[in-house]
Amino acid sequence: MKTRPSPCASPAPPVRAIVASIAVAALAACTVGPPYQRPSAPTPSAYKEAAAGWLPAAPADALDRGDWWALFGDVELNGLVAKVEVSNQNVAAAVAAYAQALALVREQRAALFPAVTLDGGASRSGSGSKAVGGRGVGNTLQVSLGASWEPDVWGRLRLAVASAQASAQASQADLAAARLSAQAALATDYFALREADAEAALLRSTVEGYERALKITQNGYDAGITAKTDVLQAETTLANARADLVALIGQRAQLEHAIAVLAGQPPGDFGIAVAEWTMRVPAVPLGVPSTLLERRPDIAAAERAVAAANAQIGIQRSAYFPSFSLSGSYGFTSTRASDLFSASSSLWSIGLSLAQTVFDAGATRARVEGAEAARDAAIARYRQIVLAAFQSVEDQLSTSRVLGEQEALRHRASEAADLTEQQLLNRYRAGQVSYTDVVTAQASALTARRTLVQLVSNRQASAIALIQNLGGGWQASDALPPP
Repeated sequence: MKTRPSPCASPAPPVRAIVASIAVAALAACTVGPPYQRPSAPTPSAYKEAAAGWLPAAPADALDRGDWWALFGDVELNGLVAKVEVSNQNVAAAVAAYAQALALVREQRAALFPAVTLDGGASRSGSGSKAVGGRGVGNTLQVSLGASWEPDVWGRLRLAVASAQASAQASQADLAAARLSAQAALATDYFALREADAEAALLRSTVEGYERALKITQNGYDAGITAKTDVLQAETTLANARADLVALIGQRAQLEHAIAVLAGQPPGDFGIAVAEWTMRVPAVPLGVPSTLLERRPDIAAAERAVAAANAQIGIQRSAYFPSFSLSGSYGFTSTRASDLFSASSSLWSIGLSLAQTVFDAGATRARVEGAEAARDAAIARYRQIVLAAFQSVEDQLSTSRVLGEQEALRHRASEAADLTEQQLLNRYRAGQVSYTDVVTAQASALTARRTLVQLVSNRQASAIALIQNLGGGWQASDALPPP
């Protein structure tokens, strides 16, 4: 059977001293809520996928500056990401939500202080037959200044402030997460667009080569030394390459539209000129795994949700104890305006009220147990988010390592495919092989070239995802209290 938590005030004082004792209690109020401790979470000593030391050394402050996208060395990307902060509507919504949370903190803090009101009024009244001719009719004027205050004896109001503060800090972390997500999405789409530009240039060059091959084949057919099927195969290969180029141009347009929306601009008024692709894949400094708890805004938000839920337990527990309120007023009332503020018209009052729930059929206990369950659920969500965060980092480390190893192999494969294509084309001209062999070599060479370009883009996307999973340049020091 659960028992009520014991209040930390001494036994009830005499009635004549109750006001003074409440004032002292308000200055040194005891809090009935459980003390908050940041929940523990499983944290590895090192990243498993980085244990082999494949990641080159990098400046330790590369991410602390916040502008993580500058690691890629692309000037146009820097300008586009800057627009996310001021124009992205998801970020704007998160900014507004954070401002709302801060306003709620101020509202809860205001409850700690007395409320002062100013009242005034005038009335005219009469009664019975004396009202005939104006007899028995009178005016009443009144003005008063009142104040009321609920001393925070059990810490309920301070716990409400603490809960609101924790929620505001969670909202701050949500803002950082929204900003980081938009920045990462824009950077990923931007490099995908640059990859599309590079691949389109590759296809245009390939189309020119196929056009020359078709002309050679057509000349051979006209001279009677080449079969019609060779011409048809050359036309098919050329048409497929042109179709791939058209599809790639359409894909680039969609990426451009997505970037426009992320930058907060209408796609119709936005454009990115074709430019050289900066194929830089930066080394991302990892740090130790424990720093992830401070760098990931979603982890910070989940931890602050636990703190807010913990404060709610104390708020519900305070219902076990009596509530006090002090009120007072001072004013004037008179039947004539000239006498309203005279000493004889003054009125004053001061009062103390106390309320204690005697029986509620276990409703208070149910609310306390519900708050405790909500805190336990918040702790479980926090630990799950931490585990998922470590998984996502390990996944991206593994992906980055695999893509890095693949790039050198893809380079060799592309070079070999280019040589094979050229040699078979030369042998075809000499009549040593059929055109089917040439078509097969051309298709293999084009696939190898495009795969290599796509691989570099995937490496950049993986680096962006790793930075995002590490929390970008955001630090939780401003949003979280010391552990």
